Amino acid sequence: MTGTTRFPEQSALSWRCLPFGALSASSLYRLLRLRSEVFVVEQSCLFLDMDDVDPHCLHVLGEQVSPGAQPSLLAATRLVPPGIAFQEASIGRVVTAPSARGGGLGHVLMSESVRLLLSLWGPQPIRIGAQAHLEHFYRQHGFEPAGRSYVEDGIPHIEMLRH
Repeated sequence: MTGTTRFPEQSALSWRCLPFGALSASSLYRLLRLRSEVFVVEQSCLFLDMDDVDPHCLHVLGEQVSPGAQPSLLAATRLVPPGIAFQEASIGRVVTAPSARGGGLGHVLMSESVRLLLSLWGPQPIRIGAQAHLEHFYRQHGFEPAGRSYVEDGIPHIEMLRH
C-alpha cells in the first residue's frame, strides 16, 4: 500500500506499507539505521532491536521523496499481527527522525499506522507497549492504559489498548 502526504514543509512524504520480505536492502538498512539512531543512541539504551519479530510484520515507512535522490526515511512503525507481541494486533517500533520532529509527524505516523492496520486486518482492538512518558501522545490516538506498568530495557512502559 502506498500514499502521499504533504509533510514536512510541504515536501512530499510518501507512505509505504510492506511485508518484511518486500523491503529492499536499501530500505531495510535505512529502517534499521533510524531505529538504532533513536532507540539505541539517542535513548542510550543497549538492547537487541532485531528481535525476530520483524519478519512477521508489515512495515510502515514515511519517506521524504526528492527528485533524483534516495528517499529519506523520516518515520516508521511495524504492524504486528495478533498473537505475536500481544493477543491483539499491535503497532510497535514507532520512530521519527530527530530532524523531523516538532511539526506533528508522529501524529501523522500513528494515524496512518492505525488506518493501515484496520484496513488490512479489519476492525479490532490494538494493544501497544508504550514508553510511559508518551502516554498522553498515544491517548490522542484512542489508546487507554490497559495493563501493567513495566520496565523494558531500562525504560518505564505501559500497556495501552485502542478498542
